[in-house]
Amino acid sequence: MFWTFGQQIATQALGFFVSVILARLLLPAEFGLIGMITVFVGIGYSLINTGFSQSLIRTQNPDQEDYSTVFYFNLSGSVLIYWVLFFSAPLVAVFFSQPILVPIIRVYCLTFIISAFSEVQLTKLTKEMNFKLQMVIAIPSIVISGLLGILLAYRGYGVWSLVWMQVCQSFLTAVQLWVRTKWMPSFIFKSEKFKSHFKFGYKLTLSSLIETVFSNIYAIIIGKFFLPAQVGFYTRADSLQQLPANNISTALNKVSYPLFASIQNDGARLKTGFMQIMQMVVSIVAPVLIIMGVLAQPLFRFLFTEKWLPCVPYFQILCLTGILYPLHSYNLNILNVKGRSDLFFRLEIIKKIGVVIMILTTIRFGIIGLVWGQLISSILGFFVNSYYSKMFLDYSAWQQIRDIFPLIICALIAGIFVWGLDFLLKGAHDGLRLLAGMVAGATIYILQISLFKSEIFKQYKLILTNNYL
Repeated sequence: MFWTFGQQIATQALGFFVSVILARLLLPAEFGLIGMITVFVGIGYSLINTGFSQSLIRTQNPDQEDYSTVFYFNLSGSVLIYWVLFFSAPLVAVFFSQPILVPIIRVYCLTFIISAFSEVQLTKLTKEMNFKLQMVIAIPSIVISGLLGILLAYRGYGVWSLVWMQVCQSFLTAVQLWVRTKWMPSFIFKSEKFKSHFKFGYKLTLSSLIETVFSNIYAIIIGKFFLPAQVGFYTRADSLQQLPANNISTALNKVSYPLFASIQNDGARLKTGFMQIMQMVVSIVAPVLIIMGVLAQPLFRFLFTEKWLPCVPYFQILCLTGILYPLHSYNLNILNVKGRSDLFFRLEIIKKIGVVIMILTTIRFGIIGLVWGQLISSILGFFVNSYYSKMFLDYSAWQQIRDIFPLIICALIAGIFVWGLDFLLKGAHDGLRLLAGMVAGATIYILQISLFKSEIFKQYKLILTNNYL
């Protein structure tokens, strides 16, 4: 847990610092161009590293044949996906009416092949819960590629600074994984091993594909019907909202998934672990996102300058959406732990039908309507995701809401105090407003939690002393 959070915090802090500098050097439209191709990049990564990696993690005692078989499948698949996108790039450019997307896609998507070379090594480290080495590998990759991106942006390379920064980061990560893990594939491809992993993994891969398309569908629609700058505003708001929500959940997921997989047949311990980790994540994510939403205007102006202020209304709505992210993540994680990727896929289909209906309903109200529709879809999606948690863990949606509701109320109260304080400091420097708001909000929230939800602190102590579960 320590090394996972260390990696997540360090890499995200470094990445965020780089993105702040780049946002000051580049235009929103240039970020918008990358936002337009995010869905295609995400599809490539989903095909390469989702289902089969999860299958390796949950397989008891995988051997060299397992790892080598998955390696060669990932590598061949990455080459195929790259060439498909290489020749499809002109069609994408026509769809968005942006000819520059052709070379951008053809260079950016080289990261598929680079990442496929090291995906099994990364999966092996995760299965072994060797998160310390993952952090040691990730940090220099981000630092060096970030410096390259900043240098190129400063020299006037525009959107290409973002492209080459990503290619550089993928390359440095892959090289380090090969050197440091010392694992190499054998010349083995066992059809029976492939079939075993494919049987579990292909449903997760399909689910991930659907999730990738629909998580980026708003950027696609905005890019099609609005200017590239509007895509930049939306993606900037979304990425900043995801910084606390997705990254805290991802850090815990990296630990909880192999941990839960090891106790998958002990229903009582699994339910306890699920409940406690969900509460811990919400206890951090909810106050952070609510306070960030309240302080959105000085936050964006202080970090990114006035040219990014159109992000503010999108960001405030998306902060509410982000609070639900841990609930989605952990409910679906239970299905993976139980080996029910078929149910996982079924839920994804149901939710995405709802998203399409919501988009068709809200697009007439412009971008702000789409963002509100995204929040409503997330709320409804939580009840869909939690359906099977009731079946496998006897832990229904309403029980989950009951367990996290006090935490959200405490976060809202802290947010109200921050709003009042910020109103009084309206004419002050943005840095002062942010510092005062964050300190006051954190203090009020921690006081409430210590009085009404003291068991949360006990859970943190158990984790830090290795007595969790």
